[in-house]
Amino acid sequence: MAVAASPAHTPSRPHAGNGADTTAPNLAPAPDEADGDIEAAASAFVPAMRAGEAQASRPPMVLRGNLGRDLLRLGVAPCAAAALALTAWFTHARLEALNYAFNAEGQSIARQVAALSDLSLYAGDVPALQTLANSALASGQATRMEISNNAGLFVSAGPPAASLEKLRVFTAPVQLRETPGASTFAPPAANGNGGAANRVTPAAAGAAAPIGLVQAYRDTTAYTRERDRSLIAGVGIALIALLVAWASVRHMARTVTRPLRRISHTVAALEAGHFGARCDVAAPDPEPGATPAPPHELAHLAHDINRLAERLAHNQQVSEQRVREATAVALQRMAEAEQAALSRARFLAAASHDLRQPLHAMGLFIDGLLPGANDAQRPAMLRLQESTQFMSLLLDDLLEISRLDAQVLSPKLAPLPLDALFEQLAAQHAAQAAQSQVRLIFKAQGRGVHTDAAMLLRIVGNLIGNAIRHAPPEGTVLVAARPGAEPGTVRIEVRDNGIGIAPIHQQRIFEEFYQVANTERDRRQGFGLGLAICARLAALLDTRITLRSALLEGSTFALALPQALQATAPARPSAAPPAAAPLAGLRCLVVDDDDAILHATHDLLRQWACVPVCTETVADAIALMAEPDARFDVVLCDLQLGGADDGLAVIESARKLQPEALSVLVSGATGPQALQRLRQLGVSLLTKPVAPAKLRALLTTRRQTTASASTSPTAPAAATSTSHA
Repeated sequence: MAVAASPAHTPSRPHAGNGADTTAPNLAPAPDEADGDIEAAASAFVPAMRAGEAQASRPPMVLRGNLGRDLLRLGVAPCAAAALALTAWFTHARLEALNYAFNAEGQSIARQVAALSDLSLYAGDVPALQTLANSALASGQATRMEISNNAGLFVSAGPPAASLEKLRVFTAPVQLRETPGASTFAPPAANGNGGAANRVTPAAAGAAAPIGLVQAYRDTTAYTRERDRSLIAGVGIALIALLVAWASVRHMARTVTRPLRRISHTVAALEAGHFGARCDVAAPDPEPGATPAPPHELAHLAHDINRLAERLAHNQQVSEQRVREATAVALQRMAEAEQAALSRARFLAAASHDLRQPLHAMGLFIDGLLPGANDAQRPAMLRLQESTQFMSLLLDDLLEISRLDAQVLSPKLAPLPLDALFEQLAAQHAAQAAQSQVRLIFKAQGRGVHTDAAMLLRIVGNLIGNAIRHAPPEGTVLVAARPGAEPGTVRIEVRDNGIGIAPIHQQRIFEEFYQVANTERDRRQGFGLGLAICARLAALLDTRITLRSALLEGSTFALALPQALQATAPARPSAAPPAAAPLAGLRCLVVDDDDAILHATHDLLRQWACVPVCTETVADAIALMAEPDARFDVVLCDLQLGGADDGLAVIESARKLQPEALSVLVSGATGPQALQRLRQLGVSLLTKPVAPAKLRALLTTRRQTTASASTSPTAPAAATSTSHA
C-alpha cells in the first residue's frame, strides 16, 4: 500500500530561478519559514487528531447474517422488483388489449347490424330484420341480437338473456340513412297545414333522433379464459424470472463466498498457529501472447495472505531458533552456575575443614596455656582467644548455611506458648539491651504457635539482636504477637525505632555477607550471615520474613505462623542443676590424624585430670577398645583420618565394643554430603573448632551420667540415649 506524504510533513520547496545559486543550497530554513512549517504541521495534525478521536468514539459496526445472504438479498431484490414490474406491465397491457378487442368486436357487430337495419326498421319489415339478426348470429361472435324501436317493434335472435353475468351488452342506435325520394313518404307535420315550411325530410329526422336500437350480447367465457391464461402466463413468467435471478445471484454469491470462506479458514489456521496453511485461491494463468488482465481482488487478497503466512512461518522458525539458542545458553549458564555452586560448596567444605583443624588446635592450646599465663601475657592471650572465637563464630555460621542448603535439618513441629519463648529471649538479650541502653518489651498476649521451638528461637533471637544493635540509645525494641492477616495465624513482629533501611537494601539484606552499615567489615557487628540463616530457617517452617522499613522511621521484621489452639509450656526443672562434677579419672579415647590437635587435646584433658588415650589410626583405636580390660567413658574421633580410614568405623566399633561410652565425632567437615551421611546414621557431631568450654560441658554431662548410673539400674540406657541425642 502506497502512503502519500502529507504536505505538512514534506513541504514543497520553490525551484531556484535564474541566477540562483544551486551549487550550495541553504538546507536550514529561515526562522519565518520554520515557524510557518511548524504551524502548518500543527494545523494539519489537529484535524487528523480530531478525526482519529471521532473515529475512536464511534460505536462499533454490528453485522448480522452472513455475506452469502447479503449478496442474495442484494441481487435478488432488484431482479425481483424488475421482473414483477415488467410482468405486471406486460400483463396489464395484454389484458387491456384483450378487453379492447372484445369490446371493439361487440361494438362493430352492433353497428353493422344497426347500419343494415335502418330501412327495414323504418319500413317495419320484420322478416328482413329477423333475417338480419340471424345472419349476425351465424358468425358466432354474438350470442343474442335484439332490434327494437319506440313504436313497439321488437326482433330478437338467439337464446334468451337469462343471466347477464357472463354476457356483455353492446348497443348501437339505428340512424336512418338519407335516400333520394324519401321525402315523398315523409309523414306530415304535426300542425297539419301541409305547408312546405313545416315539412321535415327523413334525413333531417334521422339526424335528429335514432329510429331504433340494436343490442348485441356477447358471451365472456372465452374472454375470461383468455384473460386467466394471460394472468397465469404473466405470473409464471415472473416466477421463472425470479428463479433464474435467484439461481444466478446464488451462483455469483457462491463465486464470492467460497474464496472468502477458504481465505477465512486459512486465517483461522494461521491464528491457531498452523503457519504451514496456505490459501488455494489464485487467478488464472494468462494466455500466451495476451495482455495480462489485472488479478481478481480475492485472488490478490489470498496471495497477500499466503505471503503473510510465509512471513509468519519464517518468523516462527527464527523465533524457535532463537528460543533454542537462548535455551541452550540458559542451560549452559545453569550448568555453569550449578558447577560453580558445587565448586563453591567443595571449596567452602575444604576451606572450612582446613581452617577448622588448626583453629581447633589453637583454641585447645590457648585454653591450656591461659591458666598458667602471667599478667603480662594474659591480655595477649585474651585477645588471641577473642579472635579465635570470632573465627569460630564465622565458621559456625558457614556450617549452619551448609546444613540448611544440604537440607539435613527438619523442623519438629509442636505447640509452643509464646510467653515461654519470650521469657527465654528476654533472658538471652537482657545484657545486650542494658549495655546498649535499649528498652526491650515483649507482648505475647497469651498466644501460641505450632512450630519448631529451636528454629523459631534462632530466628527471633537474631532479629532481636539486630534490632538492639541498630536501635539508638534510649530506644525501644518491641517484640509482639498479633493476629495474622489470614485466619488461624499469628504474626510475630520485631520493631525498632532505629535509622531504618532504605528500599534499595531491603531485598539484599537476606543475602550472604551483605551488610548495610558495616562497610569497614567490623567483626563485632557480625558477618552478614544472620538474616540469610533466618530466611532459610523460615522457609523450613513454611513461612517467610517480611520487612517494612523506611529511613529514619525504624524497621519491622515479621513472620506468620500457624496458631496453636492449646500451647503448653515446656517443663521446667523443679530444682537447680547439680554442680559440675570433677572430671578426675574420666577415661577418654582420642582419635585424630593431626598431631597438633592430638597433643593439644591430650594436654587439655590432662589439665582437667582426665585419663586420655590418643591414637592416629582406626586400627589402633579398635585394638585399644578390644582389649579385655579396656573401659572408656568418652570416644572422641575425627571423621577424616589419614588414608582410607574413616572415623565412622571407630564410632561403629565403639558402639559394639564400648556400648556405655559416649561416642562423638569431632570434625571440620561441613559438606552437604557428609552432613547427610551423619544424619542418616544418627551420629553425634561436634564441629571444629570446639570451644574448650563446650568440650568440658560435654565431659561433665558424661561424668554426671556415669555417676547416676552407679545408683540407678536404668542408667546405662539413659546414658546411651543421651550420647546419641
